[in-house]
Amino acid sequence: MPKTFHRTDRVSAQIRRELGTLVHNAVREHGLPSVSVSDVEITRDMAHAKIFVTALMPERSEEAMKGLKELAWGLRMELARAMKLRHVPELHFHYDDSVDRGERIDNILRDLPDTLAAEKSREGGDDDDAGDGDGDSGNKTD
Repeated sequence: MPKTFHRTDRVSAQIRRELGTLVHNAVREHGLPSVSVSDVEITRDMAHAKIFVTALMPERSEEAMKGLKELAWGLRMELARAMKLRHVPELHFHYDDSVDRGERIDNILRDLPDTLAAEKSREGGDDDDAGDGDGDSGNKTD
């Protein structure tokens, strides 16, 4: 069965590429914390676009989001010049915290072997449960 690509998928991919460049330039020009466009979702009528961005410094993400929301109208106008669309969707910026969550999970998994080793050393020498405790080797002679 062939994959079908809807027009909204193609337009969102193109917007993501164009906005990646535009946002990068806006960040440098306006002194905002560094962000990158991670995904774009467009409504079926292509009137609105959710722009998901990730920040290189998560602690400054609120500052970056505030700046991008203020620049949304100008970015939309630049996007209209760069793309051949009759109607350019309204841009709604959202912070994508999936990278932050993934990094937190990665750190937890990385620390897991250290935690397990610490628990084993606290348990001490309780490793003598290999036998059945009655002292014979399992061979019965009657």
